[in-house]
Amino acid sequence: MRYVYGVTAAILLGGAATTLTLNPVGAQTAQNEPGAIAAATPRPGAPMSFADLAERLQPAVVNISTRQSVQVQQRRLPPGLEEFFRRFGAPIPEGEGDGSVTQRGGSLGSGFIISPDGYIVTNNHVVAPARSDAVVEQITVTLADRTEYEAEVVGRDELSDLAVLKVNADQPLPFVRFGDSTQVRVGDWVVAIGNPFGLGGTVTAGIVSAVHRNIGASLYDRYIQTDASINSGNSGGPMFDLNGNVIGINTALISPTGGNVGIGFAIPAEQVRPVVEALRQGERVRRGYVGVGLQSIDEGVAAALGIDRNRGELIRTVTPGGPADRAGVRQGDVVISVAGQPVTPDQTLAYLVSRQPVGSRVPFELIRDGQRRTVTVTIAERPTEDELARLNNLEPDEPSVPEPGKEDEQSAGQRSTQGSLGLSVQTLTPDIARRLQISEPGLRGVVVAAVDPESDAGQKGIRAGDVILSINQTVTPTPEAAAQVIAAARRAGRNTVLLLVRRGNTPPAFIGVELTRG
Repeated sequence: MRYVYGVTAAILLGGAATTLTLNPVGAQTAQNEPGAIAAATPRPGAPMSFADLAERLQPAVVNISTRQSVQVQQRRLPPGLEEFFRRFGAPIPEGEGDGSVTQRGGSLGSGFIISPDGYIVTNNHVVAPARSDAVVEQITVTLADRTEYEAEVVGRDELSDLAVLKVNADQPLPFVRFGDSTQVRVGDWVVAIGNPFGLGGTVTAGIVSAVHRNIGASLYDRYIQTDASINSGNSGGPMFDLNGNVIGINTALISPTGGNVGIGFAIPAEQVRPVVEALRQGERVRRGYVGVGLQSIDEGVAAALGIDRNRGELIRTVTPGGPADRAGVRQGDVVISVAGQPVTPDQTLAYLVSRQPVGSRVPFELIRDGQRRTVTVTIAERPTEDELARLNNLEPDEPSVPEPGKEDEQSAGQRSTQGSLGLSVQTLTPDIARRLQISEPGLRGVVVAAVDPESDAGQKGIRAGDVILSINQTVTPTPEAAAQVIAAARRAGRNTVLLLVRRGNTPPAFIGVELTRG
């Protein structure tokens, strides 16, 4: 299982399996070939039955299982000591490690055949190692008539959570085609086939509850939401429309218990198809990249910037020398459209950029200092995750907080109480930076020495040891500079200011903080 936690529920990502009844294979036509299931399509309105549709489609859905192994440390007690504890009924303590032993496990998942020569699509997490030190020894695909084939991974893409497998069968296999998920409407009927909780050949039906849903599972969230029962075990299985076309891959669900509560998600076919085509051809999946760190615009940030909350994304960081940097995009810009498409919570900047052709020149409309302007960015190819980590110089270090009264002589007397923010700050000196384990030399800002927990800054998580780099996008190297910016905001009648806050060596983030009354 994979879990992504939300505000009130956990988003459960799990594997699936299916055991079906295989129809005789005749001519090499898709199971959902136009006209083949016309008689099975229910009449407009409430369907009378999904039986004919399910019977036609089930043979193309398969069960996927893996056999995995992991080396674990074997722990033994000295000879005779284990028997001593057992004789007196005492708990047997663990001994020292003196070797390793191989433990084996497995996983279950669904998939569906997309060509008669045995190409299969599923979720990557269905066939991926269950943990970082595990090894997948074998992948088995089971057809509807329980015929088993050993499968090989043709390609996988972790970012989209997709994988393509291949089996070598003695005869052409039943298969299905992708449909056009861009035409899916809220309220449309859908049918899901999979193996929830290991119960093979399970067919569920429901409607499309929402489209373009962002659940925070990845950079490119744009799920189809459905109330068709999707449970642990459905992952990798297809979601069909009433014409029998695959419009999505069942991937996730929101559930406080792990069971279905009527909120399931499928990756839309429009995102699946290009990834699958690239993987089948042995190619790397290419995505657009501009080199920025992004931040959603919450109520506090929107108030500080004087903009609408539900449109645009804030540029938190800009990679030096990257495409955005070369085009003139700056930290603190709010990008409101890419290539004429609005940036919204349902259509994020990362999603829009990822779909732009590599090498294309794309207009970015943004807001800077309250003014709209347009810059043209040349789209690059997204680097690997390891390359991105090196580019961004990401460090996992957590800062330590200076002990009260431990400032050196250089920093003594530089502390200034910012009553307007509910913070006490002082100039960031080399000695304080060293204690905070900040690796960037020459970093300028004010370090938070104390926080009023009842202030808005305290409520929003600012704490001692954080470094405020700027206020209202004005650099604040000293407490006096910070006080001047805050005073200017008050004179302008602004109740909220925008802080750029850095914690240790992690990328900085913008936080909108309400000023205290005074």
